[in-house]
Amino acid sequence: MKDFIAGLPKCELHLHIEGTLEPELKFELAQRNGIALPYATVEEMRAAYAFDDLPSFLGVYYEGMRVLRTEPDFYDLAMAYLRKAASQNVRYAEIFFDPQAHTSRGVPFDVVIRGLRRALMDAHAQLGVRAQLIMCFLRDFQAEYAMATLLESLPYKEWIVGVGLDSDEKGNPPAKFAAVYERARQEGYLLTMHCDVDQENSVEHIRQCVEDIQVNRIDHGVNILEDPSLVQQILDKGIGLTCCPISNSYVTDSMKAEGIRKLLDLGVRVTINSDDPAYFPGYVQENLEALELSREELLQVQRNAFEITWLPRHLKDAYLAELETYAKQ
Repeated sequence: MKDFIAGLPKCELHLHIEGTLEPELKFELAQRNGIALPYATVEEMRAAYAFDDLPSFLGVYYEGMRVLRTEPDFYDLAMAYLRKAASQNVRYAEIFFDPQAHTSRGVPFDVVIRGLRRALMDAHAQLGVRAQLIMCFLRDFQAEYAMATLLESLPYKEWIVGVGLDSDEKGNPPAKFAAVYERARQEGYLLTMHCDVDQENSVEHIRQCVEDIQVNRIDHGVNILEDPSLVQQILDKGIGLTCCPISNSYVTDSMKAEGIRKLLDLGVRVTINSDDPAYFPGYVQENLEALELSREELLQVQRNAFEITWLPRHLKDAYLAELETYAKQ
């Protein structure tokens, strides 16, 4: 089964590029930029990754980003992930990036996106991995800052396929960003939002995403099972969920494997992704292995993923044909 998963043509739709910053690269960038780290070794840094909920993870996560300063830093970050993705036969990825986590500490938007964009172009040419960028807003900042970031992104609109919403969900519902999302829709961006697992008011936040904001996709979202009427709505609308089992096990009580399987059985377009694999150890291969799905379930997960990508129809069909060829073999 491990070999079957390894050969499976894969699609990843929930991956924070800042969450792929492995300790080895963090040390390298810190040295490049003259930044002192509070850890003497890679092992000591990994040992500090001890978190049991979303806020404790976010504290470590944002602290680690300060080594990212220049365009080459963002290029190296993205290329490191894309090489790893290629080694696991990821054929296509939609990658989150958090510009506010960088502009808020003085790194220009232009520096961030140019480094990432150049890596995506080189990875396609050199590795055969296609990827697109999704710009996330940090929900624990003001909605006005999100709107300003949206406006700042417009000169680079051709490089960004959609917008997302992440960071600390407590007290920061989707409705807070309704006007930002309406403007993003008007600008032609596709829409997704995090509805993290087992958060306060999880189901109400999912309802706001589906009914009020009318997103194209939901990130995480397993708590939708608590409201069958919402499950029916996303089935009717064809909305996909980007689930991340290994990260679930770090920020809540389990991988939510049973819930993920139930959603899959109900026909929901569930996908499996790695989230922040430098912090929740496991890239997409390891996340697929962790669920212990059957071969047909694994194939269906990848069908779901390619189907809900934000790609033109002819590219979706090409990836799906590649998947079906693999299934027949």
